[in-house]
Amino acid sequence: MIGREACLRLLAAARNAQHHAYAPYSHFTVGAAVLGVNDDIYTGCNVENASYGLTLCAERNALTHAVVMGCLQFQALAVAGDGADYTVPCGACRQVMAEFRIPYIIMVKHDDTYKIVTLEELFPDAFVLEH
Repeated sequence: MIGREACLRLLAAARNAQHHAYAPYSHFTVGAAVLGVNDDIYTGCNVENASYGLTLCAERNALTHAVVMGCLQFQALAVAGDGADYTVPCGACRQVMAEFRIPYIIMVKHDDTYKIVTLEELFPDAFVLEH
């Protein structure tokens, strides 16, 4: 399990990234932060596009940022938005998290209450390399 201190570090980084989101269409800003096995944090935010299919979610943005920096193994990912309920990753983000085997996903509410789930709980029977 991921510790409270790491959760709080990821939550703060995700909230900071959220401030940089580009969301002129949905007006729903999201920030994400992923913790590498090297203990470095990589962040991302959602970047919307008028052609909705080209929109990039915060989670995938954070993971691609980590890959660019040479990190391919992770301890956890936090995703934060301003909704009254937990901010949950979409299906595409869940598949990318399965690719990198993110063990823990921290989903955050607008008031910074969070819930930790495992990848298996969030995305059972994920399609991975072995398939």
